[in-house]
Amino acid sequence: MATLDLPLSDEQRVLLESVQRFLADHAQPGWRELSDALGLAGLAVPEAAGGFGGGAIDIALVIAELGPALAGADWLSHVAATMILGAVAPTHRALPGLASGERRIATICAASAASMPVCDAGAVRGGAALVAGAAEADLLLLADPDALMLIAADHDKVEQRHRIMHDGSVTADLTVALQPNDAELLASGDAAACAADLTTDLILAARCAEAVGLMQRMIADSIDYMSQRRQFGAPIGHFQALRHRAADMQLAMMKAAALTEEAILAVDRAHADRAAAVSAACIEVADAVRVVGESAVQIHGAMGLTEELRLGGHFKRALAIVAAFGARAGHLARSAAA
Repeated sequence: MATLDLPLSDEQRVLLESVQRFLADHAQPGWRELSDALGLAGLAVPEAAGGFGGGAIDIALVIAELGPALAGADWLSHVAATMILGAVAPTHRALPGLASGERRIATICAASAASMPVCDAGAVRGGAALVAGAAEADLLLLADPDALMLIAADHDKVEQRHRIMHDGSVTADLTVALQPNDAELLASGDAAACAADLTTDLILAARCAEAVGLMQRMIADSIDYMSQRRQFGAPIGHFQALRHRAADMQLAMMKAAALTEEAILAVDRAHADRAAAVSAACIEVADAVRVVGESAVQIHGAMGLTEELRLGGHFKRALAIVAAFGARAGHLARSAAA
């Protein structure tokens, strides 16, 4: 059963079933397992370059499953970059290696970095903080409204400082001082602005899908725990107050899932109201994560945040996703502008 209720082709159903079967036997797969066993490195690479030619729906299906396995952060940064690169330069020489997983790429955009470097007349200077996937990347795709650029991660004018985040993921703080000839310019002007907007909305919508997958797992684990934990001679799931809390968790998750589905479809079909749909999903997901995560921890008690249970890792990852959404006021403004 799919985490999200999206219109799926036969190929997408096969993809979903393959990922679910694989994750049933691999609790927390690494990059090589995802790329070699499932071929997920090339999910969004054009077919002519050796990929599957997938879009936003395909990415959402997979990330919603990888989220509970805590294996989606670096993969999303890679697959978003390959989708944008394949759209603006479908015959680019880097695509076959990225599709096979031999090389990795990370996205630097407003949704994937806490801060952005400054692009000016082809030069790039400044810092990009907390970039997901950059620590292991061979290439960096900078999606700035002024320029879409491909940068070698090992360039001598790119400095990296790696950080282990509270959810266990690894990010990189980048400091760059590139001249116009130090990076490959893929697009500029209006084309770059459109690519930057699409990249941002794609990553935000996909992270919403990841959060929905995490919330579904937290709810399932909480209900399972309520059937096992006994108090006053009965399972705590018999207590009306906890049943009401579980219902509130489910309702919050379902509302977030509905808006996430709309956001994914808006990105996949290039709707004019894409930005509003994505921001509305971010707002609802942020609220739902608090309701579901905090309630799940309360149901489990203090052990809910220990390493013995996967709940703690799921809640930490969900909180990291919400933090990466950025300022709530900005999403409220984008949503209201529709």
